[in-house]
Amino acid sequence: MAYTSLRSRFLHLHEATALRRSLRAARIPVAADRYFTFVVAATIASLLCYFGIFAYLSMNDLEISFFSVLPDVTSRILLFLAMVPGVFFALYSYPSLVAAGRKTRIELDLPHAVTYMQALSTTLTLYEVIRKVCEESNLFGEVSREFGVIVRDVEIFGDDLHTAMRSLISVTPSEKFGEFLNDLISLSDSGGSVSAFLAARSDHFRENARMEMAMTLKTIEIMAEVYVTAFVAGPIALIIMLVSQNLAGTNTLTNLMPLLYVGLPAGAAVMIGLLYVLIPGDSLSISRQEVKEFEYAAEATALADPSADNKFAKRIRSKKTYLRVLDIIRHPLRYYVADYAYSAFLSFVATGTIAYLLLNGPYQTVFEPYQFEVSVSLIIIAFMLPLLVAYEGRRWYVSRIEAQMPEFLRGLSDMKDIGMTLQGAIHRISGAKMGVLTSELRVVSTDIRRGSSLNTALVRMEERIGLVSVKRVVSLVIRASQVTDNLREILMIAISDFEHYLKMKKERFNTTFTYVMIVYLSFGIFLYTAYQLNGAFIVSFVGLGGLTPDISGSLTDMFRISIILGTISGIMAGQFSANSILAGFKHSIIFLLAAIWLFVYYIGV
Repeated sequence: MAYTSLRSRFLHLHEATALRRSLRAARIPVAADRYFTFVVAATIASLLCYFGIFAYLSMNDLEISFFSVLPDVTSRILLFLAMVPGVFFALYSYPSLVAAGRKTRIELDLPHAVTYMQALSTTLTLYEVIRKVCEESNLFGEVSREFGVIVRDVEIFGDDLHTAMRSLISVTPSEKFGEFLNDLISLSDSGGSVSAFLAARSDHFRENARMEMAMTLKTIEIMAEVYVTAFVAGPIALIIMLVSQNLAGTNTLTNLMPLLYVGLPAGAAVMIGLLYVLIPGDSLSISRQEVKEFEYAAEATALADPSADNKFAKRIRSKKTYLRVLDIIRHPLRYYVADYAYSAFLSFVATGTIAYLLLNGPYQTVFEPYQFEVSVSLIIIAFMLPLLVAYEGRRWYVSRIEAQMPEFLRGLSDMKDIGMTLQGAIHRISGAKMGVLTSELRVVSTDIRRGSSLNTALVRMEERIGLVSVKRVVSLVIRASQVTDNLREILMIAISDFEHYLKMKKERFNTTFTYVMIVYLSFGIFLYTAYQLNGAFIVSFVGLGGLTPDISGSLTDMFRISIILGTISGIMAGQFSANSILAGFKHSIIFLLAAIWLFVYYIGV
């Protein structure tokens, strides 16, 4: 009862403050009191764990010393701060971090959603336009989720449109999106032109998206600086101290190495998680859905009893499975690139094969005295390589298709200007050589000649391609062709929107390329430091009359640190460039191969 009273009083005082607003803005479907209960319970559990550690250390007369320099009392205080207040504030702040990430995604997708609304607003009411955007959740992401709240309030809770929009304004994490809704309410009250308003706001939101991207890149810059300081400068300082102590005949840092083996990956995982939550990644997802077509109306088909002919239904399912397997055999690369499940399966097969050969094959003595370290590196490379091929193949496919879309749309617009129908324009363009997109347009042209409607053929094309950016444009053209004959204006809107998307993507690549080079430079400095410490530095020490030290232990520790650092450095480079772990696999493989070459074939010779 006392805790319930305290919880209710706390939440009442904070009814309109961070926790409740953050939970709603983050779309976390948990009530504020329940989430706070979870935070308190997790903090108490962490406190009990701390007491258990404290009791174990006291009963066994053990001391802890972080970094081998901090005294026992200070280390225990730091451990308490990390396990109790740290856990509380991390869990309490999590909804606000998710809300901040949603804010960025909303403001980056908003220009595309406004362009889509502009094309539909000529013949549809404002609510119908909002509903259409809500239905296209795979195209507009978080904007569709926000509009889904309006649709829910209107259709389920019975609110009018203005009330539903005002309710959303109070909980959306994006102030710019809230201002947009407020302007729509004012426009609707005054009876102004929605199309003209959306056309005027489209450029405004594109500029806002550029500013939001600049802020996103600033966040990446800060994270890159933190990474270089904590994950590169720290290990470099450590190996310098390690070699120096080895030369002096002491080895007090040995106990610190296991902490480093755990701390580096754990810290990198925290940074990767923060980047994933706060920053949207490049849209490389390929989603394909079966296009269902009916000879009769869907309503009439739905009246049929599905169990009327189970044998026939099984034959249909069996035939579909057979055709899918046949299509996979005909186009293995397309499916390999589109679905990471195939590459993940190959990764596990390659990992198991390499591990078996290294443990039981004729290669057990090839990499002596670093058999274990090289084996771990090769196993990591074997796991990453199939996924790397799939990701880079998908990235190549996406970049080629997206680069050719503006040319395709301009061709449609030019041919509409000279009076050709959309079908005739597609027939003509399909004969041009535009690259990867040409083969898809030829299929569309063939479908139309065989009797399919234009919209059906275009829907099939967007599902075959499967890219969100392409679906966004093709869906815009399809929707517009259903409600208006003025397709030229719609095509120009689509071209402008797509070129804005490509420009933003290029700006991000050009800026993040610098941070990727910083990661390469920092890892190169680490390897060069390891080389100098075990080469010229040792030679100069012996030349001054010192004894030749045994550096094999230090070399092994450095090699292991380089494996960990190379793996996480590559992944961090992928996070900086595309906010994707898979994008970093190629960098990790390069770093691991460089570490093997340095320690096995250069220093170790």
